[in-house]
Amino acid sequence: MLTVAATVASSALSTGSAYAVSGEAAKDGTYAFTAKLDIERDGVKRSCSGALVDKQWVLSAARCFAADPGKDFRIDEGAPKGKATATIGRTDLSGTAGSVTDIAELVPYAGRDLVMARLAKPVTGVTPVAVGTNPLATGEQLTVAGFGRTETEWVPDTLHTAEFTVDAVQNTSIGITGKDAAVCKGDTGGPALRERGGRVELIAVNSTSWQGGCLGTAPAEVRTGAVDTRVDDLAAWVQQVRYRPVFAAAPWAKATHVASGYFTGGSAGGTRHMDMIVRWNDAEVTLYRGSDDKDPRHPFSAEYQLAEPPKPGKTSIWQHAKQITGASFGGGSDGLIVRWGDGELTQYTHVDAKGFHGEKQLAKAKNTVWPHAQQIAAGRYTANAQRDDMIVTWDDGRVTFYNDLGTNGVRTGKTLVQKNTTWSHADQISAGEFTAKKTADLLVRWSDGEATVYPGVDAAGTHGEIQIRPRKSFWSNATVVTTGAFVANERPNDVLVRWASGALSLYPGLDAAGLHSEVKLVN
Repeated sequence: MLTVAATVASSALSTGSAYAVSGEAAKDGTYAFTAKLDIERDGVKRSCSGALVDKQWVLSAARCFAADPGKDFRIDEGAPKGKATATIGRTDLSGTAGSVTDIAELVPYAGRDLVMARLAKPVTGVTPVAVGTNPLATGEQLTVAGFGRTETEWVPDTLHTAEFTVDAVQNTSIGITGKDAAVCKGDTGGPALRERGGRVELIAVNSTSWQGGCLGTAPAEVRTGAVDTRVDDLAAWVQQVRYRPVFAAAPWAKATHVASGYFTGGSAGGTRHMDMIVRWNDAEVTLYRGSDDKDPRHPFSAEYQLAEPPKPGKTSIWQHAKQITGASFGGGSDGLIVRWGDGELTQYTHVDAKGFHGEKQLAKAKNTVWPHAQQIAAGRYTANAQRDDMIVTWDDGRVTFYNDLGTNGVRTGKTLVQKNTTWSHADQISAGEFTAKKTADLLVRWSDGEATVYPGVDAAGTHGEIQIRPRKSFWSNATVVTTGAFVANERPNDVLVRWASGALSLYPGLDAAGLHSEVKLVN
């Protein structure tokens, strides 16, 4: 158990130590999402509480895993420093219900006494608690739960709950006071719950307390105030963290085409970063939602299936997609341009989590021109703020420019590079804004492994080149390449690569000086 003394008053909301709820025993099965955490670090055993927010993630207090919980709650991301287990779905610890599993990974939230703990295996038979999103208010009534001490029990076997009132609300924490109850040792990380209309939401976790009336506290201490860490404003972060193993587990070696854009909301400079659409080799199409923070290791936070793989004996139109590129046409979410195997070229003016909208045929099927297109990349190649222009490379080496697709379609195009023996080797092309020119740049990955940026491409041409990878480089294994605003979200200058091995890398902030650090998203 945590053994430090409390040093914080609920009215002051200053930092202190951590502690369990001295209240009534929870009814059997009620609040089964509450977890009992047993932690051993540096030869010292501790007990804490937590809340299951996903079948494989528990939200708790970071100080439970700290070297000295009374002084600092900051911990490193990664495996716990010692043995840690979670018991979930067992409100009576003397029974056998629920499950016990190791804690494999810790993901703290910087600046708050808060951590997401990944379980070694998923929990079954227990419904995770939802994370509330409505802001906390002074005077609110909360239910606090935990496995810590009570007034008479040193190590109780039963989950206890009690009612608390919110006394004060600050940016990262709240002050609460118990109604004939207190937060005691062992309750650290336990959930503070909002209950309305039969819905239970997690809105804070226990952090520090005066422990008035708890067993082992001096009789003169009668204060029942506590400080909890807010989570009502962190639902997006919780979702992002819980999604991490899901994203990594996707069969990335089977991703054949990738396109980026603001499909689920957001725009340059906003909190929601660019999304990504993936077409898989079985014709499934998946939309990955961009994250809301700037962590380059985890640029996506959720996924939506836009097209199912065909059932046995059936076919799907997406089996015939040869190239895809994201574009923006205004008036809502970004769209997609698709070149099909029969030469048809299609514009979907808007794409979102519900599917493809505003279908528009740019070139008819079975034409004699577009089957010779090799690569397409939509970007901002004119003064128009929309990313609705397109560069096309052809099998005879030509490079063609089409402006304002939403208005002009592909009826007319301007040749930027005449027929040659070089550009037919452009295996991957992607539009980005790397060099701060008035128009977008073009990133090309050549068949020999060279990678080149053509700055400020427009109707007048390609305007020189910047080599970012030499010939015969490892980039010959860059099977799929796209560019987007995945990190800083100021402009599309982050390059995502799916390698032939199935690994996935992100290169944030490509500029005129070239590629910088590589972030391995999937090994």
